[in-house]
Amino acid sequence: MRRAPATPRAPALLRAAALLRAAVAALLLPCAALAASPEPMLSRVVAAIEANQLALALQRAEELIAAHPNFSLGHLIRGDLLLARSRPLATFGNVVKTVPQEKVDDLRAEALVRLRALRDRPESGRLPRSILQLHAGQKHALLVDSRRSRLYVFENADGRPQYVADYYVTLGKGGVDKAREGDQKTPIGVYHVTANLPRQKLSDFYGAGAYPINYPNEWDRSLGRNGYGIWVHGTPPDTYSRPPRASDGCIVLANPDLLSVGRFMQVGMTPVIIAEEVEWADAAAVQLERETLAAALQRWRVDWESRDAERYLSHYSPRFNAAGQDLGAWAAHKRAVNAGKSWIRVGLAQVSMLRYPNHANFVVVTFAQQYRSNNLSNTMRKRQYWQKEDGRWRIFYEGPA
Repeated sequence: MRRAPATPRAPALLRAAALLRAAVAALLLPCAALAASPEPMLSRVVAAIEANQLALALQRAEELIAAHPNFSLGHLIRGDLLLARSRPLATFGNVVKTVPQEKVDDLRAEALVRLRALRDRPESGRLPRSILQLHAGQKHALLVDSRRSRLYVFENADGRPQYVADYYVTLGKGGVDKAREGDQKTPIGVYHVTANLPRQKLSDFYGAGAYPINYPNEWDRSLGRNGYGIWVHGTPPDTYSRPPRASDGCIVLANPDLLSVGRFMQVGMTPVIIAEEVEWADAAAVQLERETLAAALQRWRVDWESRDAERYLSHYSPRFNAAGQDLGAWAAHKRAVNAGKSWIRVGLAQVSMLRYPNHANFVVVTFAQQYRSNNLSNTMRKRQYWQKEDGRWRIFYEGPA
């Protein structure tokens, strides 16, 4: 029988530790961003394993468990380290057979996702392409990267996104791109927080609270997608975190992380953008895209004020559809309305522009519209979906927000 070496190493844990090499510098990022997370302590455990300091790794694993008693992954790594004293480990999570293999596989997946997220951090100065502009009332925006099981928080810095923090999240068992009720998928798209449900009004399953989002949105409904009850919520009291793919479609955080994220939530205001993978770009490229779309929105406003129906309608896509009206019906209605106007004034305020995930030239624009004319005045929140067609931005949905 092969004897264990005097200073055994755990090969699979070492492979996981290799993921940390590039993350060491990343851990020097602002500590506040990760203060409530077990990941900094987890990375210190794996760093000790890589240095073949198994006694130190075990000590750090026990400190991790003391700080986060319900963190199952910490217990699994501690068990690996104890086993490594007597025999080499063939794989990560080389536990006794009394532990279901499915449970071990889930924890292994969680470990790899967490460690890769520390390694694959966005480069300094890079911005998410999806957040083109936030209006002054939107203090923060949330951006979910489903491939990395990561939720990023951005602060509104004069309309531009500024990174604040990021957190591990659990998503749907069925993956992403929800299409129908019961498919256990997390939707892909641009959404907004619609309510704040405190823990006192919920069962223990939702942990520290819940924040519903407006799935299905206007675009989802136009595609025939259905379902309901997509929330950002916590975990039961006896569970620190869940595997990367374990919810029925909701976005699930550890309770301490949910409490941290909850500080950034504004009902009816905070965007929640869910993407398969976050696309990052340099600030100059994001600025150019924002300016190009802002100019198109301004031209639409000016052409509406001109009362020239054809100029105004040129901003709408041939595929336009809203409230059951196609472009032909919309055009007939607008021509009739304009014929009864002697003057029109349109003001736009609180403009936000959010690029739709998985679509290079597809943006959700929301604003407060102040409309005045010789026979009508009103104010409303409006939402438009713009898409670039043949090099020009056009509207293919418009309605109240």
